[in-house]
Amino acid sequence: MAGDKYHVPASSDEKLFQVPTPGLNLTVNVNLHLQVALRSYKAEAVSEFVSHLLWRDEERARSAFDRCKDFPIKLTRDLSQAKNWLRHRQRGSRRIGLVASSGGRRLRAHGLDVRSELDVENWFLNPPDDVRSSHYLETPATEFGIQGLELDWTGVCWDIDLVPGISEWKMNAFKGTKWQRVRDPIRCRYILNKYRVLLTRAREGMVIWVPRGDAADWTRPCSQYDSIVQYLLRCGVEPM
Repeated sequence: MAGDKYHVPASSDEKLFQVPTPGLNLTVNVNLHLQVALRSYKAEAVSEFVSHLLWRDEERARSAFDRCKDFPIKLTRDLSQAKNWLRHRQRGSRRIGLVASSGGRRLRAHGLDVRSELDVENWFLNPPDDVRSSHYLETPATEFGIQGLELDWTGVCWDIDLVPGISEWKMNAFKGTKWQRVRDPIRCRYILNKYRVLLTRAREGMVIWVPRGDAADWTRPCSQYDSIVQYLLRCGVEPM
C-alpha cells in the first residue's frame, strides 16, 4: 500500500536501494544472484570448465575439470559407444539424449540431421520405448530445442562448425555443398554460445562425440575433427 515501507535490515552483504515508488524500500541480497547456471549441485565447476574451454584457456579448463569428478565428462570418436554409454545410465526416471549444434550439418552422414524439426513434447516427456523420445538417441536436440531445459545425461555431438585453431576458434557454416569460414564477430559469438548451451544441458554427466571424418569426403576432413579431439584432451577431457 502507498506509504507503507517494506524493509529487511541490510547485512554487510546486502545493498539497500530506493525504487521510484515513494516510501517503498527493497533490499537486494547479492548472495542470491545466480552467477552460474545452478541447474544441479554439480553445475558450478562444470560451468567454469565450459567457460574456460570456450575461452581457450587450457590450464584453467584442466583445473576446473579436476573439480568435476562427480560429473563424468567422457570423449569418444565412436557414436555407437557414446549411445551405449548413455543407455547404461538410463535408470528409473533419468533421461538421456543427444544434443548438437544447428550448424552441425555434416552429422547427417551419421544419420543425425540437425535440420529435422524436433517434436519437443514427445522428445522430452515420452518413455524409453517411444521412438520419438530422447531416449531413442535418433534425433538430436539443437540449441533451439534444448535451451533453458536439461537432461540427466547428454551426448554432445561436435561438428566442425567450431574448430580450435592455433590460438583462437575457427567458426564455419555449411552453405550448399561446402564449409565457409565465418568472420563476422556477432555470428562467431553466436556459434560459441551455441556450444556453451550444448555443453551445459546435463545434470549428471555427458559424453562428447567427435566424428573421425572421412578422407574420401572433403566436407568431413579428418584433420579438423582430430584438432577438436586434441584440444579437448589438452583441456582434461577423458577418453573412453
